[in-house]
Amino acid sequence: MAFMEKPPAGKVLLDDTVPLTAQIEASQSLHSHTEYIIRVQRGVSAENSWQIVRRYSDFDLLNNSLQISTLSLPLPPKKLIGNMEREFIAERQKGLQAYLDVITTHHILSNCELVKKFLDPNSYSVNYTEIALQHVSMFFRSEPKWEVVEPLKDIGWRIRKKYFLMKIKNQPKERLMLSWADPGPDKYLSDKDLQYAVKLLSSCSHPYIYKITFATANESSALVIRPFSEKGTLKDLIYKAKPKDPFLKKYCNPKKIQGLELQQIKTYGRQILEVLKFLHEKGFPYGHLHSANVMLDGDTCKLLDLENSLLGLPSFYRSYFSQFRKINTLEGVDVHCFGHLLYEMTYGRPPDTIPVDSFPPAPSVFVVSVLESILTCEAMKNGMPTVSRLLQMPLFSDVLLTNSEKPQFKIPTKLKEALKTSKECIEKRLTEEQKLIHQHRRLTRAQSHHGSEEEKKKRKILARKKSKRSAYESGEEHSAKYSNSNNSEGEVGCHPCSGTTLKENRIWTLKSNSLSNRSVSH
Repeated sequence: MAFMEKPPAGKVLLDDTVPLTAQIEASQSLHSHTEYIIRVQRGVSAENSWQIVRRYSDFDLLNNSLQISTLSLPLPPKKLIGNMEREFIAERQKGLQAYLDVITTHHILSNCELVKKFLDPNSYSVNYTEIALQHVSMFFRSEPKWEVVEPLKDIGWRIRKKYFLMKIKNQPKERLMLSWADPGPDKYLSDKDLQYAVKLLSSCSHPYIYKITFATANESSALVIRPFSEKGTLKDLIYKAKPKDPFLKKYCNPKKIQGLELQQIKTYGRQILEVLKFLHEKGFPYGHLHSANVMLDGDTCKLLDLENSLLGLPSFYRSYFSQFRKINTLEGVDVHCFGHLLYEMTYGRPPDTIPVDSFPPAPSVFVVSVLESILTCEAMKNGMPTVSRLLQMPLFSDVLLTNSEKPQFKIPTKLKEALKTSKECIEKRLTEEQKLIHQHRRLTRAQSHHGSEEEKKKRKILARKKSKRSAYESGEEHSAKYSNSNNSEGEVGCHPCSGTTLKENRIWTLKSNSLSNRSVSH
């Protein structure tokens, strides 16, 4: 059986980068333990939420698994005696909520499979490692020259992308890396175009694109083989990490935080901008720039994972740029991601928040100038600079590129049209997501303002004023009615001839009747 003849792997077109939030709604004590009822929500829509039930032991198991990150996570301590008391359960619930807040807001932890499975077991029940092994095994049946050396467990951040160390049987010392992934939510190419485009990647030649040895795809997944670099990626250089270690171990909590030298920042930055410009001119969407997607080959940076955009995989930084409506093209996405990468090269760590209010001292004011044009609040409001504009800035304009290799990447006209349509669809989904987030943010701000203490005081004062005004107007109305009633009696009761009032007429009538009765009796 040839590679990819197996039926589709039951793919889930779920965007794994959409943040999950978790709120403990209640707790319930059973005979020997306490269960916590947690409301989990994906994204901004309350309709996309569900309940899970977890015990403290479940939290403890998750925390033990996350220790590989070496982060100090705020899990409440164990307690053997008195752990069923109401006050203790209430206090522990607060601690567990704080723990959930940390792991769902930490960029790397929130995207890892351990946390996703804990919060959303239904969506992440599939064993992607087994599925990947099945596909790789079928590939070896038709291509017997390849052989798996070992699986590279969890070296990447994606849940649905798996890696294996490879070798060629007649070249046992040469090491290669195989990656397998299934399509994501932005896969808009037809199956035929996808297969053709992925196979075309091995023909791409560029001094700043990492060479692909072999690539193939079908409607359910793609498989790509590249040379394995012992030096690792740009991220490995910054964090001084071992390439084969798990992603959580390498990048969550670096022992030493130190940026690169200024000349490295300038050279690597220029090389990356040059290859982005090349891809944009070719009409090839990328959108997946981050330091772990840049391979180091001596003093040269080479871009990885061009297949990601073809497969429709979401970007590593999507949860950041989806917050800003001005970043609505893949070119803008690449520039925004370049800002993250430049910050990481400069300071040896990612920015704490986006947008960035102020920047620590940098090796050059020109570095800060570029960062300000991409990562500040003003930049988010006005939109991203173009790649061409960045290349003209002083930080990169004087960098001398010595590589003479001529870039080659021939994309047929028909496939270019398909890539253009796919790019437009990717951008449309991003724009729609940004619109929903913007509407949710406005609603949240309005509700927060409405519920603030200051606003409550204002409403109380207005309510009192309104009450006083109503009481005053009610009194005025009552007085007017009484006055009108008296006036009506005087005017309507007048005798038409004599001008006497109705009351006087009644008295006169009573006296006349009395005199008449006396006359009759006599």
